[in-house]
Amino acid sequence: MKLRAITGFFFIIVMIASNLLGSYVFSGFYLLLSAFCLFEFYKLVREGGMTASRETGIINGALFFLLVAANFYFPAWRLIFLLPLTFSAIFIQELYKKTPAPFTNIAFTFLGIIFAVVPFMFFHAMAFMTGAVFNFHIPLAFLIILWSNDTGAYLVGSKMGKTKLFERHSPKKTYEGLIGGIIISAVAALILGHFYTELTWKQWVTIAILISCFGTLGDLVESMFKRSINVKDSGGILPGHGGLLDRFDGLLMAAPIVYAYLYFISN
Repeated sequence: MKLRAITGFFFIIVMIASNLLGSYVFSGFYLLLSAFCLFEFYKLVREGGMTASRETGIINGALFFLLVAANFYFPAWRLIFLLPLTFSAIFIQELYKKTPAPFTNIAFTFLGIIFAVVPFMFFHAMAFMTGAVFNFHIPLAFLIILWSNDTGAYLVGSKMGKTKLFERHSPKKTYEGLIGGIIISAVAALILGHFYTELTWKQWVTIAILISCFGTLGDLVESMFKRSINVKDSGGILPGHGGLLDRFDGLLMAAPIVYAYLYFISN
């Protein structure tokens, strides 16, 4: 428990610092983070008896993130047309491998990019929602609301949780915990709305509800994936907490949904 608390404390410090130290640190940090999450995904795939083109997938995932993120600093959309060329390397590589299921390898390689890299691209884009100028308010608020949801769901679920949410995939999750997470995250959103005035309090609360619902869904999806290959944690990089995918499972599905909401209300 002590090790878990220490790891959690430093994890939060690093995450907050990544938002406060400027746009270049922010972009570089989440580029590396998405690459490590993709590495974990491919590692889990191999533990499940399947294969993926790990090195080629990580290179393509990092390049995908980099080319999209570069557009927030200078016009780089034309460079994105390099991606079909680099993505084709995933298919070409299988031609030279003697594997019984080459398209399964290709499918898991692309699934890793979609599952572990694309959500961080949407999260990164939140920092530039107010224009070309970097603004850490929205991504930092997203993290605070996500942590508030996790805390609320755990506290309420452990004390009052009786009705199972998806017992087959996550036995400890309950509807009571889900509701508790929504309430606590909404309170956090209301507080943040007093300091971060880019959005109205109603919009912040809406974001909190989206994060709670889709963050929980992302947690369940990652649990489903781990149970399908009989592993407890996605990795051991965070002592007492498991792997990076374990810590960011809530972000994986919530970030694209929240970005879509922000995009439509800002346009």
